[in-house]
Amino acid sequence: MGRSSKDKRDVYYRLAKEEGWRARSAFKLLQINDDFNIFEGVKRVVDLCAAPGSWSQVLSKKLRGQENKEADVKIVAVDLQAMAPIPGKSTAEEIIGHFEGQHADLVICDGAPDVTGLHDIDEYIQAQLLLAALNITTHVLKHGGTFVAKIFRGKDVTLLYSQLKIFFPLVTVYKPRSSRNSSIEAFVVCQNYSPPPGYIPNMSNPLLDHHYDVDFNSLEGPNRVIVPFLACGDLSGFDSDKTYPLELVKGQEYSYHEPTQLPINPPYKEACYLRKNDLLAKPKVSAEDKDKSAPQQVNVEQASSSDCQNENDATSPLCSSLQKSSLHAE
Repeated sequence: MGRSSKDKRDVYYRLAKEEGWRARSAFKLLQINDDFNIFEGVKRVVDLCAAPGSWSQVLSKKLRGQENKEADVKIVAVDLQAMAPIPGKSTAEEIIGHFEGQHADLVICDGAPDVTGLHDIDEYIQAQLLLAALNITTHVLKHGGTFVAKIFRGKDVTLLYSQLKIFFPLVTVYKPRSSRNSSIEAFVVCQNYSPPPGYIPNMSNPLLDHHYDVDFNSLEGPNRVIVPFLACGDLSGFDSDKTYPLELVKGQEYSYHEPTQLPINPPYKEACYLRKNDLLAKPKVSAEDKDKSAPQQVNVEQASSSDCQNENDATSPLCSSLQKSSLHAE
């Protein structure tokens, strides 16, 4: 397959390396902004679950691309995992302190748990992660601000939508063009932050109630919250599920690009080192097992003198071959 195999299979992975993005997810945020214009008038942004930093790269480029805006815009990226620093930015745990007491205009979250392959469990864990991000958002987002986060769409997301509608009058589920059709991921774009009157954010009493009403999806009419779902992009864009040739532009030769930012300390680092240096544990094989697995050698002379003396064995394949070899020898 070679080093270009993944570049050929995933056009957005290839374009991310060519354009210098740390991950292909950068295109998802760019496409969200193309349709919702979430960067307009934004000067203070919080990027939750920021590692490896592709969304922070987009924020830095879009909001701080002009020299006259660089001093006004502040971007705070927060993650439990280590993230290589982005030029012109700082990563901090105390968000409000970096905004000098002011609240953020935009909060984004591209975080997701390590999926298990069991969709019901993955959807539930992702919903809890989103609600945790929403709980932080209620502390740092200004009134009228925007919140963007990843979700896993499933049969039990109606409760999640209703919880978001409590704080945001306009909630839209968005599927970027760069998100694979085979993936259950989507993004909620929550606009015009308006908490209920008298609501006081409290970290000691988070929004995670751990109770999903099994009859919630059976409701009809105004009792059921319906969120408009948009599959954005047109047929002129790249299809994230399609395989493209390496030569996207006719006459422009393909050249391999290394990833912009390699993982700092991935969980598979030790396993790769052990495998590369042939240090992985191997099953021990006893001497008896080696003798059993060794191929049995047949002594041709003994076989010709003992096995073929009986007339009944004359038709056996071994005797036939021995007879032919003896005739050639004569």
